[in-house]
Amino acid sequence: MNGHGTLTLITGGARCGKSTFAEELAMQRGGDMVTYIATCQPWDEEMRKRVALHRQRRPPAWKTVEEPFQVAAVLSAVGYKSKVVLIDCLALLISNYLTGGTLAEENFTSSQDPSLEKKGWEQVDALISTARRTPANTIVVSNEVGWGLVPPTPLGRLYRDLLGRANCAIAANAHEVYLVAAGIPLELKSLSRCRLR
Repeated sequence: MNGHGTLTLITGGARCGKSTFAEELAMQRGGDMVTYIATCQPWDEEMRKRVALHRQRRPPAWKTVEEPFQVAAVLSAVGYKSKVVLIDCLALLISNYLTGGTLAEENFTSSQDPSLEKKGWEQVDALISTARRTPANTIVVSNEVGWGLVPPTPLGRLYRDLLGRANCAIAANAHEVYLVAAGIPLELKSLSRCRLR
């Protein structure tokens, strides 16, 4: 495969149909030549069940790579072999970095390890630059977490802020940005261009 691929961001609230739409888009564009990068670390039984449901939904020909941290490196490795690389999801990737890969909010203070936020942001930058130079079509699924109540903990507020910045950065570099609400995708970049004319 030659040339550069595209970058697509799919975002929305929890359980709104983002992943289902992302998988449909990946199938349309990549058929069987799709690599699915899963960032989830299933810590409990509920998460393990959710992961199992996601796996069952995917076509058997798709390749799955489970990577909670070094997503850009995986994208670089598979982006020349796959037509589409689907990353699900950015929200969990940011969470993995901010918590150091553990569920440790009760022990977290914003000054505990300032390098965690920096490492998370560096991974977002690396993801954007890698998506630009690989020929695969990269689809990134994320969450909108800034529309609800202000999180009551320092970690929650830091997470909301960093994920919001990450969504904005990826959207600015994406060819398409879809907002999914109640299972219905709305493409935002084309609407934005129409409004600016």
